[in-house]
Amino acid sequence: GDAPFVSAYKALTAVLVFLLALSGGARAQDQELVIISPHWDGIRREFEEAFRRQEAADGRPPVSVRWLDVGGTSEMLRYLRAQYREKPGGIGVDLVFGGGTDPYLELKKEGSLQKVELPAPLLAELAPEICGSPLRDGDGTWYAATMAGFGIIYNKTVLRRLGLREPQTWADLADPAWRGWVMLADPRRSGSAHMAYEIILQAYGWEKGWRILAGLAANARSFRASSAEVPQDVALGEAAAGPAIDSYAWAQVAEAGAETIGFLFPADLSVVSGDGIALLKGAPNPEIARRFLHFVLSEKGQKLWMLRAGDPEGPRRHTLGKFSVMPQLYGELVGRTPVRLDPFSWKTSFRYDAAKGGQRWSALNDLLGTFLVEPRESLASWWAENNGAELAAPESEDLIQNWCVSGAWKKPEFRSAKLRAWSGRAGQLYGARSFSLWSLLPTGLALLVLVRAVWQRWRRV
Repeated sequence: GDAPFVSAYKALTAVLVFLLALSGGARAQDQELVIISPHWDGIRREFEEAFRRQEAADGRPPVSVRWLDVGGTSEMLRYLRAQYREKPGGIGVDLVFGGGTDPYLELKKEGSLQKVELPAPLLAELAPEICGSPLRDGDGTWYAATMAGFGIIYNKTVLRRLGLREPQTWADLADPAWRGWVMLADPRRSGSAHMAYEIILQAYGWEKGWRILAGLAANARSFRASSAEVPQDVALGEAAAGPAIDSYAWAQVAEAGAETIGFLFPADLSVVSGDGIALLKGAPNPEIARRFLHFVLSEKGQKLWMLRAGDPEGPRRHTLGKFSVMPQLYGELVGRTPVRLDPFSWKTSFRYDAAKGGQRWSALNDLLGTFLVEPRESLASWWAENNGAELAAPESEDLIQNWCVSGAWKKPEFRSAKLRAWSGRAGQLYGARSFSLWSLLPTGLALLVLVRAVWQRWRRV
């Protein structure tokens, strides 16, 4: 007699358990924070764990942080643009963290960022600019979470063996005597590498800067995928020198010793610039994302960049060794940080134009890739045969800028046509065919037609 009631009770219990599971799953998902970032794992882990500790101290429920890694800064920017073209209302990502300053200027212009207001006392502690470069947006759509300086790392032991002097400027690395001993990173995959090349173009001027970049590429042993690999290769003696971010270079100096590894900022030819963080449009969890952004910019977050691992106020496992955007910390943390320079006291006459760099980011990557990266071997041979003869930039600066400002470079047909034309010109210029994917297109189509013909003939047989 009780069997029907027992069955109904079990069925009702199962339904309630199912609904509770759904509810719990929804609550868990509500506490997930999704961050896209090109930062290395040590930075991600230290900030995630410190933020989780702060949330717990504030009595809030646990937050699950999911990091989205799509590659370097350039690849991250392409990914965000592609996602917002398909889903303009939101792409399921809360924050973008890292990648310099230039991409944030572009993302703001494209309407992909949301405004975040900081408390007035916190905003007053953050520097608004450095060396003429902005460290935050006037409308509050992005902020510099840290900063990076770009200089030259070199191996003193290798230089002595080769009979080369320690470099002082970017132009030194373009000297033919350095052929095969410079290590570079691909600007299309590494935002840090792109930034170094953009700095050279602005510091020397477009034409002279291009000739120096061509000399660097001609002397390059290879182009690495990540800028972090360059200082590692130099420290191992695989290369004599290369462009490097300060924190990566100082880590190698600390490990190998200053008698073996050197690092310098070329005088009046380099800058320290911001490395941003911003809330993305359509963020699934905007309030948690805002709290994370506030934490990164707070004094507790800023000390994570500078203090050594194990310091009571510092990171737990990884020494990050990066600049803070709070000027007062440089005096407060003396003796507790591996950071060897107060960038706010650094004097330079060079002023970096962040707006210009941001506008032409994609077009410059394509120009560098087609004329310097892909044809590296034929460029090196041509450069040696012509004894480092002066090389004119393949396009004028004004023309590149106009294409970017007008939006022409974002049109697939226009960009594809230019890439094909550039590939052909690079092949003619260096006396060898440039190995661009566009140059392989005719051969690929011909092969496809041949395969189709063979297939149809076989079916008839």
